[in-house]
Amino acid sequence: MGPVPRTLELFYDVLSPYSWLGFEVLCRYRNIWNINLQLRPSFIGGIMKDSGNKAPALIPRKGQYMANDIKLLRQHVQVPIQFPKDFFFVVLEKGSLSAMRFLTAVNLEHPEMLENVSRELWMRIWSRVSAGLWKSSGRVLDDFLTFPSHIFKVTILPSPGGSTVPVTPLSPHHLPAECSFQDEDITQPQSILAAAEKAGMSAEQAQGLLEKSSTSKVKNQLRETTEAACRYGAFGLPITVAHVDGQTHMIFGSDRMELLAYLLGEKWMGPVPPAVNARL
Repeated sequence: MGPVPRTLELFYDVLSPYSWLGFEVLCRYRNIWNINLQLRPSFIGGIMKDSGNKAPALIPRKGQYMANDIKLLRQHVQVPIQFPKDFFFVVLEKGSLSAMRFLTAVNLEHPEMLENVSRELWMRIWSRVSAGLWKSSGRVLDDFLTFPSHIFKVTILPSPGGSTVPVTPLSPHHLPAECSFQDEDITQPQSILAAAEKAGMSAEQAQGLLEKSSTSKVKNQLRETTEAACRYGAFGLPITVAHVDGQTHMIFGSDRMELLAYLLGEKWMGPVPPAVNARL
């Protein structure tokens, strides 16, 4: 019998783009490192209020840095992330409370679906590819980019002229500059249901979870998870809490994975390890 897997808790909110990056990297390493990855849907609004922190985008220089940072990380981490067109409305006004309550309900009732549903909600707010890329070619999206097929489902888009021919997969290191994106909602019931069904949930399952997301049980669970993140010292998201040899380590952000590997005694092979890169 080998060593017992180390427990990692990932506290995240789909409103946080860096949470998505950390989420994908840890999902890639889940079967490479000897870890037990536990996903913890949390509410970033509560954490920011509790810590007295402010969203980076509210500080002009941080906001500009973040915008440039996301562009580089999209290539480096190979996650199709893009700023929403109306960032302040989508992120700062609409928020994510309904989505995170729904994910909490998913975690309570169907934890095996949590990864896929979380990813679909991130895709809605931070990624969706629009037809802008194909407007000059008349092609449809057949095999967009070279992200691992087990991570991203392909979205098929109608071509402006109605013709359909496969698109040659793009290099994983060169997302097209002309690629345009569209914002999708994550706050309205129909939007949450669409994400759940796209993740593989039946309409009946999704509707049942949506109804449960407004119950005291779910609300209290989200509050408890958020408070747990605060007790660990969170001042934003994501945080990864590593339980190693009787000690607890809280690591903030998505760019400390090399440090996490050091704490675990594991090998860091970059954000796209060979086992994943081989499938690209």
